[in-house]
Amino acid sequence: MSAADLTRRGLLSAGAALVASPALASTRDPQAGSFTGLREQGVSAFKGIRYGRAARFERPLAEPWPGVKTAAQGFAPIAPQRGNRDTPQSEDCLFLNVWTPDANPKAGRAVMVYFHGGAYTTGTVTDPLTHGAKLAAAGDVVVVTVNHRLNAFGYAWLKPFGPRFADSGNLGQLDLILALEWVRDHIRDFGGDPRRVMVFGQSGGGAKIATLMAMPAAQGLFHSAATMSGQQVTASGPINAWARTRALMTAMGLAADDVEGLRTAPTQRLVDALAATDPVIGGSVYFGPVLDMTNLPRHPFWPDAAPQSLSIPMILGNTREETRAFIDPRGAKLQGLDWTNLAARITPEVKIDLDIDWVVAQYRAQYPDWTAQQVFYAATTAGRSWPGQVIEADARARAGADKTWVYQLDRPSHVDPLRGAAHTDDIPYVFGTLDAPGSMSGVDEGARRTRDRMMQAFTGLAKNGKPGLADWKPYALPDRATLVVGDGRADCIDDPRRFERELWATAPYIQPGS
Repeated sequence: MSAADLTRRGLLSAGAALVASPALASTRDPQAGSFTGLREQGVSAFKGIRYGRAARFERPLAEPWPGVKTAAQGFAPIAPQRGNRDTPQSEDCLFLNVWTPDANPKAGRAVMVYFHGGAYTTGTVTDPLTHGAKLAAAGDVVVVTVNHRLNAFGYAWLKPFGPRFADSGNLGQLDLILALEWVRDHIRDFGGDPRRVMVFGQSGGGAKIATLMAMPAAQGLFHSAATMSGQQVTASGPINAWARTRALMTAMGLAADDVEGLRTAPTQRLVDALAATDPVIGGSVYFGPVLDMTNLPRHPFWPDAAPQSLSIPMILGNTREETRAFIDPRGAKLQGLDWTNLAARITPEVKIDLDIDWVVAQYRAQYPDWTAQQVFYAATTAGRSWPGQVIEADARARAGADKTWVYQLDRPSHVDPLRGAAHTDDIPYVFGTLDAPGSMSGVDEGARRTRDRMMQAFTGLAKNGKPGLADWKPYALPDRATLVVGDGRADCIDDPRRFERELWATAPYIQPGS
């Protein structure tokens, strides 16, 4: 190894600071373990740290800590999935990554732990949008990102096959709990404060956090939370979960009682079977947390907010036009859209059962200047992607959780004007990754101001238990104060989408997959 290579390296050792020089620091306690990492954008990056191991369909086990550990110079393999085919995948995927301004154990910085989106089916924290260097440097925090088991590997319900598989419906969640236990036990050695751990996640990552807020084993492992366009009002019921497992096995050509065939099948054979039709909601088969009455003994936000988490300060957010990310304005679903076919185009996209002709009439009366496309995206967002956040925020407010803050991202993409403010568009503002591949924010002054405010809000919650914006009022009923984030501005407005909220509350919202 050259002297230049050594200069870029650092060694973290228990009780010792990171040293970015040719001389490696010595480990004070040889039983505590040590890690090597790289300097990255002004902070120290430790990638590919194993936090556990797990056999297929079994509970994860912590990775023994003693001994010298070497963090990879790149990311470890991600969970098997149908997406991200260009990224190495493996069932051995329980790895996390740490970015820290200073690995001195005495630094005591707040810790921000990120869970990725992709529902419970796909996704990874190797996405450049969620690399933690810029957030760690600008926010002066320790950033941790976590990969875990997904889809059938993490959430298939096998308990009907016997007690050996009692944890099977929530293994992905148990992976996250194990990662948080790793943070509790070891983040001090990376300069973090285990008493100030914030979890945050976008889309499926937010849903995973909402679920953790009702899991007894997660209690005390995090001290604040933020969900970004991700909610979990109810979990999957065991009857529906079992129907999905049977559909998976049928797609694999397995007999109904062949659990050993499922347990030992090649990874790719199981991944391919994820294309099976979901017997409950249609589309490809869904796997997510299961109401198993042990690991998850209640629904996260039904019939109320889980009492164990009411004292946890929480940010909940959504984007103004979530569905522009799913439904391309240039795609077939929008071709030829007009007032004569608008209701028929909206109907299959929403999750609240209302007469959509009536819904369209209400929108037209309220917003007579809107185009059919504007109504389409407003209705599909408010009837599909937004209701869960309203339910969760209202549930916390009704229960007296006074440390709740809600935001709405209104700033449209400056990369693609037709995109508006769509699903995932808040990620680069929070991570500071405006120029990363996949970012739709642009890098103009408005984007930078929006980044600064969003990052200040999130890091403030991690550090102090409240957002770092003095003018952001807590969410309470009936006012429903909401931070509306525009092009470099952020204004606190009471109930900014009251008309749509009340319109879609005419009928109940049913969590997809439950």
